[in-house]
Amino acid sequence: MSPHPFTIALSGKGGTGKTTVSSLLVRLFIALGETPVLAVDADPNANLHEALGVSVKETLGSMREEAFSRNIPPGMNRHDYVRLRFRQALVESEGFDLVAMGRPEGTGCYCFANDLLSECMQSLERDYPFIVIDSEAGMEHISRGTIGKPDLLLIVSDPGARGLRTIARIREIATQLGLEQEKIRVVFNQYKTGAASIDIGSESPIAIIPEDPAVEKADLAAEPVSLIPNNSPARVAVRELAERIREMKRARGEK
Repeated sequence: MSPHPFTIALSGKGGTGKTTVSSLLVRLFIALGETPVLAVDADPNANLHEALGVSVKETLGSMREEAFSRNIPPGMNRHDYVRLRFRQALVESEGFDLVAMGRPEGTGCYCFANDLLSECMQSLERDYPFIVIDSEAGMEHISRGTIGKPDLLLIVSDPGARGLRTIARIREIATQLGLEQEKIRVVFNQYKTGAASIDIGSESPIAIIPEDPAVEKADLAAEPVSLIPNNSPARVAVRELAERIREMKRARGEK
């Protein structure tokens, strides 16, 4: 039996570069030989696939609940059919797979897509040493239990006052949902010279990712931001973060 994967969920207010950090983490785990990585785009407003340079043809949000009662092939039970459809929604690439929540069709809620993700995570996760989840700003997927409790919640923020206040709110919600304080860490992104004087707790950030012209250049050129040069400041900082996370996994008693 393969070891249990180490799950990293990234949250934070919009515009802080959460998807950029998520995509770079995926790439740097691959560079460290920790493959395959499962990337989960759990934010309907995010574009993790674009940051990673792959295309998504189908999302969990586009799967309709009624189809799972009508279209199950003969000789296959619902659970096996759900797993089959989930795997069909997986985007397979070199070193990683990606699945996107997307948006539900029509006016429906995310309940069915959430249920699909929850039902399949346990059966798929053993294939992956690391799972990187690009979450929405809220804590829906944790509060619903869709992704279980992550091994590490990274709150991505710029050092501005609004971002720092968001850190405090997300941390409060996460602890109320039962996530241990030591599993909640802050990542400063787009860092220039300092941070606003807002109390975010005594613990120092697990990573400080500097403002990087290569990130903006990739964005303006509509190129995958995760493929910025190896020596670019943001990529170097995220590599150090990936190495720290790998050490956390090893400290848990797994190679």
